[in-house]
This record gives sequence, C-alpha cells and structure tokens, in this order.
Amino acid sequence: MAMKWNVVLCCGLAAATMAMTPMARAAASGSSTLVTARAASDEARTRYPIVLVHGLLGFDNLLGVDYFYGIPDKLAGAGARVYVAQVSGTNTSEIRGEQLLQELKTIRALEKNPTLKFNLIGHSQGAPTVRYVAAVAPDMVASVTSVGGANGGSKVADLLARLPEGGIAQGVVVKAVGLLTSVIGFLSGKDPSQLPEVPLNALASLTTAGGAAFDAKFPQGRPAQGSSCSVKSGAAVVNGVRYYSWSGVSTGFSLFDPSDAPLSALGTLAFFGEDNDGLLATCTTRLGTHLGDYRQNHLDEVNQVLGNTYGSQFPYYEKKVPELFKDQAARLKSAGL
Repeated sequence: MAMKWNVVLCCGLAAATMAMTPMARAAASGSSTLVTARAASDEARTRYPIVLVHGLLGFDNLLGVDYFYGIPDKLAGAGARVYVAQVSGTNTSEIRGEQLLQELKTIRALEKNPTLKFNLIGHSQGAPTVRYVAAVAPDMVASVTSVGGANGGSKVADLLARLPEGGIAQGVVVKAVGLLTSVIGFLSGKDPSQLPEVPLNALASLTTAGGAAFDAKFPQGRPAQGSSCSVKSGAAVVNGVRYYSWSGVSTGFSLFDPSDAPLSALGTLAFFGEDNDGLLATCTTRLGTHLGDYRQNHLDEVNQVLGNTYGSQFPYYEKKVPELFKDQAARLKSAGL
C-alpha cells in the first residue's frame, strides 16, 4: 500500500513541478492571491469573485508552478475576478474550511465590502472544504462548484486506513506524506503556524466513512443518502447557495500524460468495475446540478500535467479543461452570480 501511495504522490508532485505558467499575481490576501490578466472579453465576468480551492497536498503557486494550470489566467482573461486560495495541504475538511472562511473574511475587508459573496470552486478535497463554508456561512457564498470532488470519500484512502495503526507501513506513509507536505508548504510560502499539516487528519476525512460522516453534518447539495449511481444530481439550491459539479471518468492511457499510467493502475486496483478518475469513484463525487463526466483523470481535472490532459488530446470530443472552467463562470454570470 505504501508503495502505491508513493506512486500517486510522486505523480502529483511531477504534475506540480512540471506545470509552469506565467500567471500574473497582484495583491495577496493572507493566503489567497488575486489573479490579474488583461481581459479580452466579459464572458466570465461574474457578479461575485471566483475563489479556486486546491485539494490534498495542494497549493496556490509553488515557485511559479500553478495547481490550477492555466485556469486562473483563462478566467481572468474572460473578465472574471479570481482568487486562488491556499489552505492546509493535509488536514480535515472542516479545519481547511475554517481556514478558507477566514480568508474570505479577509478578502471582504480588503475589498471594503462586508456583504461580498463568493463563487467557490473546489477540486478534490477542495470540494468538501468549500461545502463546509457554504454550510456554516451561506450568507458569504453565492455558489459552490465541485470538480472531481472528494465528496463521498475514496476507497484509496480506505486502503491506506487499513494499514496497521502504529505499524511500520503506516509510519512510512505518514512520514513520506509529512515530508512532501513540508517541502510543498515551504516552497509555496505556507505558514505552518497558520496552516498546520496533519496527514492522519486528512486520511480520516478522505475515507468513505469520513465522507459519510461529513455528509451527515453537511448534506447540502448531495444526492439523498443511499441513492444509486444513476442519480447524478442533488439539490440545485440550498439556503440560497447554488450547487454544481462535474467529474473525471477516465484513466485511459496517453503517452503524453505521465499521470495516466499510475492513476490507471490505481483506479483498476481500487475501483475495479466502477467509473473512476484514478483516486475517486465518479458516482461519489456528485453535488448539486450535474454538469457532465469527462475523459479526465484526477489530475487532468485541474489541467495537469502541462495541460496534456487526456481530454485535451481529443479536442473533437471534448473541450479543454480551462474552457470547462470558463463555461462554468459564464453559467454563473447568466445566473446573476
């Protein structure tokens, strides 16, 4: 198990360290960064700012490396006001949500608008992170969009959780994740006193049991408990907040994408017979209005590696990933958000 987990970590780190993009950055708000770019249109000029929230082991920008590769530029270039948040890379979804909540309050203060709302878009563990904020502070949230969201937990986390507690294998995994998290945190400028890293907390949140417990406390937008995989949507609007989601549904092999091989192998091991993106079963990601399932693995969903996603190799079948985000911003704009 430890070796398989390390393959995934290395895959994610390779995606991060290779994904360079010249995103312009203006003012920083605590751990959130405002993205600036010359707007060529107003297609994505939403009423409220868009805030992008990373998943497990994530960051906003690491030595010029963007977690959301090319996506903030695409949105800002289409007129959106975009912030890229930074929260703990390894911690519970609730703690990450509290960190994000404080960031939003700081942005409100900097924008000199105490009633400002936000369009929150979360990838992977970023999805339950933004769901937490929408549940506890719906007055601050206009919409929540889950992209490959870890909304129902993951069988990959279940496999790791089965390692003997306190055993050598678990210790190796925890130390490896802790070291990687520390390196990412240092290089991305995270303050560990403000954004603490606790890998076992993250693991507990990301198991299927952890996902079920989170759903019990914060069910907004999720399909009813016990729904079959054929149910692709949950409540579209709860407490004035609109909910949306889309997911990856492919781990097909591409010679141009180094994330495909390890995620395909992991997906086969953990989700045999189920549609998945390599780390999550697709049917567990559902939230609010279902916007589609795409030929993407878990890293492709945020346009990694270097934009060489599985879907982007087949432009006649699907739009490239940044276009999906821009389309969502246009959808939010049309909804008056």
